[in-house]
Amino acid sequence: MTQAPLHQLRAEAAGLASQLGSLSTHARAASAAQVGSAGRRRSGMGENFWQYRRFVPEDGAQRVDWRRSAREEHLFVRETELETARTFLFWVDPSPGFAWTGEDGQVTKADRALVLSMALAGSLSRAGERCGALGGARSPVSGARAAQRVGEDLRALDPKAPFPRPPREAAAAVVASDFYSSLDDWRRRLTPIAARCRDGTLLQVCDPVEVSYPFEGRTRFFRPGDEQGRLVGKAEALREAYLERFERRHSDLVQLATELGWRFIRHVTNVEARTALGDLARGFEMQGSRT
Repeated sequence: MTQAPLHQLRAEAAGLASQLGSLSTHARAASAAQVGSAGRRRSGMGENFWQYRRFVPEDGAQRVDWRRSAREEHLFVRETELETARTFLFWVDPSPGFAWTGEDGQVTKADRALVLSMALAGSLSRAGERCGALGGARSPVSGARAAQRVGEDLRALDPKAPFPRPPREAAAAVVASDFYSSLDDWRRRLTPIAARCRDGTLLQVCDPVEVSYPFEGRTRFFRPGDEQGRLVGKAEALREAYLERFERRHSDLVQLATELGWRFIRHVTNVEARTALGDLARGFEMQGSRT
């Protein structure tokens, strides 16, 4: 399937983000810490408490704490509790099967997931939160360019590369896929990520055809990259078994998300994107004190 131009998806994401407004989980997290929550594991509360984190190029040299940095091989930035931003990492499945739609001219699953990721990143970054791609080549950033960078880095993911390693620092995560590959594989991939990302969402994006199975009569089914496919004489004869298996996978994914301590959201591409964006945003607002 052909990918939509990134600038087109970015414009759509910007429109969605403007409807959502600035989304900040920071104040909620600080409030939770004040009432005794284990919360975000900061060094303290308020402007008189601080912590160090590693410098990234986007910080600017003026933010370097040179005294602390002189004792290490790396540069460090000092932040107060109230200015410390959370980090949000996004991953959109780069496999060919996710870049698919059941009807020509309709949005692919991957493009919808990319729009949602950029829209959420745009809203979060306006509030000062750092956003980046899980497994991306660049460090998470905040500000006006964050959503564009998230989109670029997600588009650059290699479908043949191994699943990303856990981030070095605690973060929140959104992992978007159709999750049709082995459930055991997903558990193996995600368990180490969830150990570092205590707040996360599994976002399953499906095409309407996959949800309803409208096929009848003589039908040829194809896997991505399979030019020959499988010819079925009476496709409707498989409907009941297919839908049962489809819903079983849904239940299994809900259970997996529970095991990870994450949330699960299913989004179908014929539903307005803002519905899924609202679900994602509410999830992180409610769990803002967890990372």
